Amino acid sequence: MSDASLSRFQYDPDPANPGWMIWGPRDGGVFNAHYNPVLVREDGPGSATVRCFAGEHLTSASGYLHGGATAGFIDIALFAGARGCGLAREDLAVTLDLTIQYLAPGCSGQNLDAKIDLVRETKRIAFIRGLLEQEDGPVASFMATVRKGSPRP
Repeated sequence: MSDASLSRFQYDPDPANPGWMIWGPRDGGVFNAHYNPVLVREDGPGSATVRCFAGEHLTSASGYLHGGATAGFIDIALFAGARGCGLAREDLAVTLDLTIQYLAPGCSGQNLDAKIDLVRETKRIAFIRGLLEQEDGPVASFMATVRKGSPRP
């Protein structure tokens, strides 16, 4: 059985969006459901784009995307993007640190795209940077350290 078939996360072609994969927990995942569907496009070695549609349910009282909702999507994008960059066991990884610089308010009713770059990878650690964008430009930039998982016995 391959590592991909053991994954608790789906990574399947999206028939409605050629070139994009659907990524997410096979069991649905309560938190992840706020962002479904999460799409991934492999952009080249060590690079991927992760997309969700920013619905109104992700906004704060101001009408813009809530900072926590934005941070939540970025954290999801780390793992979906890592899969798009070639890490096959993203389901067992954990975020060690995440730094976000909010650049502009995000808007509901638009796609939210996280451009992911795998900066460096060691046996146990992946260093990731990214830029979160919408139609009008950047919303946030971020850097993260992810501890890669090991197959369970």
